[in-house]
Amino acid sequence: MDMSAGTKEKPTIVIDGRVLPGQLDEQMIHAVVHGFYDEIRKDTLLGPVFNGAIAPQDWPRHLAKMCDFWSSLMLRTASYEGRPLPPHLAIPGLGEQHFRRWLGLFRATVDKLCPPEIAALFMERE
Repeated sequence: MDMSAGTKEKPTIVIDGRVLPGQLDEQMIHAVVHGFYDEIRKDTLLGPVFNGAIAPQDWPRHLAKMCDFWSSLMLRTASYEGRPLPPHLAIPGLGEQHFRRWLGLFRATVDKLCPPEIAALFMERE
């Protein structure tokens, strides 16, 4: 009896000549996106800016869009169309110190939630 019948194998994804680790999946991307934006929303520098730009009822849609972005980028799902940077750059009051904090929070989030090789992949694409 074949015990593998009915099980679906995860497709192999190669980016820049490297096979993506099997643990990188939609669930991990969801955890990173939601964990990262949780940190942003409570950050003393970034929180007021992002909470002022995104209404409370719009956060679920924004988070879903960011999950789609990272899924498209990392897993090649083609679930996101558009460019995320221009809307972020259009937020009034964002400066270099905000970007540095954003990057630090992103790095801390992926380091906390992902194995090192996956954290490195996120950082290469941020």
